[in-house]
Amino acid sequence: MILNQTIEKDRKIILKRLFFIFLGNLLCAVAFNAFFIPSQLLSGGVGGIALMLRYLLNVPTGITVFLINIPIFIIGAKMVNREFIVYAFISMVVFSTLLTVTNDIGTYFVMDDIILAAVFGGVLNGVGMGLMFRNRTCQGGLDIIATIMKQRRNLNISTGLMILNTTIVSLSSVFFGFTSAMYTIIAMYVGYQVVDKVQMGFNVRKNVFIISDKSEELASQILTDLHRGATLLEATGAYTKQGKKVIYCIVNSNELVKLKALVDKIDPAAFLTINDVVEVRGSGFVNEGI
Repeated sequence: MILNQTIEKDRKIILKRLFFIFLGNLLCAVAFNAFFIPSQLLSGGVGGIALMLRYLLNVPTGITVFLINIPIFIIGAKMVNREFIVYAFISMVVFSTLLTVTNDIGTYFVMDDIILAAVFGGVLNGVGMGLMFRNRTCQGGLDIIATIMKQRRNLNISTGLMILNTTIVSLSSVFFGFTSAMYTIIAMYVGYQVVDKVQMGFNVRKNVFIISDKSEELASQILTDLHRGATLLEATGAYTKQGKKVIYCIVNSNELVKLKALVDKIDPAAFLTINDVVEVRGSGFVNEGI
């Protein structure tokens, strides 16, 4: 019985990943063929190299993406989780195929404004990549290198990709001019901002420190009203030399208003600091992304 439930759960996870692999790559392919290519915009990573070869030699982007990815996957297989590599390879094949299938979609989206093409293409591309990262997969290529950078250097995937891709676009400006490269950087910046939002969710976690004379009461109310854990840290005031307990807790952004109202009610004189949190792992929070 337990074995059957485990198999069923694994099957649902696999089907969910495959669905988002298809959906994410479809959005990325549409971004390329409907916005980037008609406006002669470039891109970063393997897709950017494929676009350059298309503009220079008229080589199909789908074929180029597939061929360039092969050596990257060989390297990634030795350094990245095998399950991640398998899904990334499937994703890469799907992306290459969808780039070919949607090759003529640009004829249905005629856009004369290159800035709009950069923004909307960047948004679509960012949503597509974000959906895949959120479901622990990617398109291969530099995404694999960025994943290695995240695991080894704790560098945000979007930041790693932005660094790598800006380098590629800067080099491509030699062939296509600085104007095209700068518009492309706009599309990339928009895209990677969207990647972070989709990957981490719009309900950003908040790191809260509260210094109060009523720390025990506040912590108790946080536990009962917000159903969030809280840690009491021993601290000493540098000026008063008096000992106090500092409350440390993590809450979702939609819980923040209730938390501040709670603090104002119990101790209006409490000192409170709030910061965004990039990643949270542990009890009460679902692990998301790669």
